[in-house]
Amino acid sequence: MLVLSRKLNEKIVIDGGITITVVKIDRNQVRIGIEAPGHVQVFREEIYPGNRINQEEGATEDVVLAV
Repeated sequence: MLVLSRKLNEKIVIDGGITITVVKIDRNQVRIGIEAPGHVQVFREEIYPGNRINQEEGATEDVVLAV
């Protein structure tokens, strides 16, 4: 896992086509914006397709972003 520190309005670029921007920081919450090509699906972990199956089987892998 790569861990980066970013300030408000700073960005992270992934593979040249996905940009993540820190949009707002408020106490214990950070809002991010994600720009990605139309063919790239982006999910929150709790609604990631198939994640329910992983949780039911007791899998320990983290699913953060589908690219």
